[in-house]
Amino acid sequence: MLHGSRHLLFACLALHLALGCGAEEAHAGRIELSILAASSLTEAFQELAQTFEQAHPEIDVALVFAGSQVLRLQIEQGAGVDLYASANEAHMRSLRSIGLVSDSHTFAHNELVVIAPKSHTHFRRFADLAHARRVVLGTDRVPIGIYARQVLERSERKLGPAFASQVRRHIVSEEGNVRLVRAKISLGEADAAIVYRTDATATAKVRMVPIPAELNVRANYAIGLASSSAQADAARAFIAFALAHAGQQTLRRHGFVTDGP
Repeated sequence: MLHGSRHLLFACLALHLALGCGAEEAHAGRIELSILAASSLTEAFQELAQTFEQAHPEIDVALVFAGSQVLRLQIEQGAGVDLYASANEAHMRSLRSIGLVSDSHTFAHNELVVIAPKSHTHFRRFADLAHARRVVLGTDRVPIGIYARQVLERSERKLGPAFASQVRRHIVSEEGNVRLVRAKISLGEADAAIVYRTDATATAKVRMVPIPAELNVRANYAIGLASSSAQADAARAFIAFALAHAGQQTLRRHGFVTDGP
């Protein structure tokens, strides 16, 4: 079975390069707001950042996307960032417990679906996952992998142990973030995977199969202010923007569920 260790290394290197370059290229006299965000937030946060910059022309937003656990590790190792947006509230609670995040808010929710290559027209129901020869999940350290395993545990109780056991036997790859999981399906390198609904709807290259509500898991997204932030006022303004009507509307447009206006 393949694991995501190489992807973790590359993500860490990319993160260091992105943060370093951003610091060097910041325009004199302007505010640069650095945000580390879960991979599944890529399109939504790119739009949020663009709209936020239009409303705050003195602020440049620098975004880095990776698995939530990779970003958490970078903060623990002293990365100089302002905001952290995680696909799993457990990572945020951990950083708050050791004083590296001073304030956090739940700002969006997501749910899981199964995806398959477009050509797999026979794949229509969640139960068909048991017949997939090559299954891809996130690793057991990343939010999408943790949530997917929770779905399998629930399916074991509802559909019987044979179902979950068969799915687990056919796992051929475990990836370090949800975009890498989706890529395996988009490239035709696997037959089925479990991803967030937002990642499935963001591409036309996969078939989406819903997971029954009684088996599904709700992913809660949290955004927090890094205690070491040098731009706390700008960071709080971005949080407020994400929680306000315009921000919540943007998130919903990208497939997220929100509690806000």
